[in-house]
Amino acid sequence: MKAIVVVDKKWGIGKNNDLLFSLPADMKHFRETTTGKVVVMGSNTLLSFPGGKPLKNRVNIVLWPDGEKRDDCIVVSSLEELFREIKKYTADDVFVVGGAMMYRTLLPYCTEVIATKVEEDGEAQVFFENLDNLKNWECISEGESLETNGHMIRFTIYRNADVMPY
Repeated sequence: MKAIVVVDKKWGIGKNNDLLFSLPADMKHFRETTTGKVVVMGSNTLLSFPGGKPLKNRVNIVLWPDGEKRDDCIVVSSLEELFREIKKYTADDVFVVGGAMMYRTLLPYCTEVIATKVEEDGEAQVFFENLDNLKNWECISEGESLETNGHMIRFTIYRNADVMPY
């Protein structure tokens, strides 16, 4: 399992249940990386999508303890049920996409984090773990800075040296 995330320079990821920046190049990168794959999220992330609808052309698994079953995505009510469900898929095809609680809970189980770093402060209310400060995480790839919609971003990949089994 991997995580995919956009972080600001303070590792902020969101404000008011929304993204910090509008980044067309990152949206393209996200689509190319996750289309045809499995995305795992919490209920707030699902509800933050247009119309509260799941992402197209992906298997959407939502951890939603009190959520009703839906026809357009897989709703699980516990971490144990989530792990049973994601074991049905190839681990490299499973991406945690948010929100903060899902990232925090599932990070130890992730082999990699694909982080788009925005080179500014988005005045976030919620944050991702600063992987540069975690001993078992190492940045293994860092792309060139590029501009998108007035923001400078850099695509990076971090690898976890101590993955917990699920």
